Amino acid sequence: MGNGQAWSRTKIVAILVAAAAAALTLVGGAVAAVVLALAPADEPTTGAQPGPTPGGQGPGGPGAVGRDAIAAAPMLPVSPADATGGAPSTTLPGTIFVPNPTEVGPARVATGFPSTPQGAVGQLGAILVDVVQTMSIPRAHEVHRAWTEPGAGPAKDWVMTQNVAAFLDGAGLSGQEAGTRARVEAVPAAAQIKGVDGDDWVVVCVLLDMTASIDRTIDVAYGHCERMTWQQGRWVIAAGDPPAPAPSTWPGTDLAADAGWLTWQPETP
Repeated sequence: MGNGQAWSRTKIVAILVAAAAAALTLVGGAVAAVVLALAPADEPTTGAQPGPTPGGQGPGGPGAVGRDAIAAAPMLPVSPADATGGAPSTTLPGTIFVPNPTEVGPARVATGFPSTPQGAVGQLGAILVDVVQTMSIPRAHEVHRAWTEPGAGPAKDWVMTQNVAAFLDGAGLSGQEAGTRARVEAVPAAAQIKGVDGDDWVVVCVLLDMTASIDRTIDVAYGHCERMTWQQGRWVIAAGDPPAPAPSTWPGTDLAADAGWLTWQPETP
């Protein structure tokens, strides 16, 4: 679980340099560094191709081979700039209706989602929001321990743990937690179901609209995919190599639609 969608150290450095220049005119210094780790990698990443394959068994047939093919299928290439803005589309986007959580589960993460692909979307969204908003390496370990199946790999290699570490490092925050020194808010803006194999396994992707603040505020989009499996009445992150990186595109743009993102709409209670 250590490769895939990690935030780019090179991008962090570039933004820090730009922020330092901005400090000449901005009260509070080089605080634009907050965008740092939230930016996608400098090289184009891959994102969802239009027309995911829910309901199928993957190009390799049922079982592990088919599941690996679903997870590894390349997605639409995007650039780092696509995560930070874009003209609103004049076309109405597709919508995915996501169930609402009904209870608090292990490690105090919202849960109670049904055993449907849309339920897996909701559960992944709850996991990601918790880790991103906390920006704590110990918390990432706790969430990983509670929300992965055996064999999913150690928490230190989970891409989200590495992202938290990159954020703390790039922002110049000492220790393993942001605490009150930085504020990060994350809201699921869009999602997609990349592929399904049976009733208990799916690859889903969530696009977060993230706002990070130290002395000033930066907005950036971040897409993330995971294998999810239904175990003991809840969705958890499944074992296996990480899926191909999701496209980090500005929500509501034509490119976001081309990448397969559907606007996140909570189901009506």
